[in-house]
Amino acid sequence: QVQLVESGGGLVQPGGSLRLSCAASRSIFSIDRMGWFRQVPGKQRELIATITSGGTTNYAVSMKDRFTISRDNAKNTVYLQMNTLKPEDTAVYYCWGWVLNNNYWGQGTQVTVSS
Repeated sequence: QVQLVESGGGLVQPGGSLRLSCAASRSIFSIDRMGWFRQVPGKQRELIATITSGGTTNYAVSMKDRFTISRDNAKNTVYLQMNTLKPEDTAVYYCWGWVLNNNYWGQGTQVTVSS
């Protein structure tokens, strides 16, 4: 089993920034692919970005301008830097991992962008 624990969510004003963290229970070298998704009410969960064990990143086209995924192997942690946040970014953000042909999800962390 792989446990993923998100942190860093909360309330932020429009135009502000947040960095989300996802701590994995095992070395992220052993996790083939990790990423971030989000889900808003009434919509399907959508991809933000992924990063492979080799460091290759992929972004949803609409996310690349403001969001950046990165990792710290020593801390077994993947990050999502979010800049120039908009009210439309309000959602539950989920950490995701793929290993041994299985999907793993964090519990989600709420991000609310509001004045």
